[in-house]
Amino acid sequence: MPRVIPPDPRILERRRRIAGQIRAARLHANLSQQDVIGRTGMDRSAYQDLEAGRTSPLLDSLLRISDAIGVPLSDLVREGPPAPGSP
Repeated sequence: MPRVIPPDPRILERRRRIAGQIRAARLHANLSQQDVIGRTGMDRSAYQDLEAGRTSPLLDSLLRISDAIGVPLSDLVREGPPAPGSP
């Protein structure tokens, strides 16, 4: 059985930031979570966990979400410049 490695705190922070960008894009488009869920066909709890940063999204899910919201994928996952001292 493969060993499960818990995510590094830096990864968790980046995941939360992306989740926040997804939420912000959805709100900017005046869409409810239910609107996005209906457009993507995703499970409600899976989408809510993703937008809350509790789970890591699959690329396919991100593509569906970007299409449903009407924004480029890059807008959902854009990161600022690395913090000083980051690898």
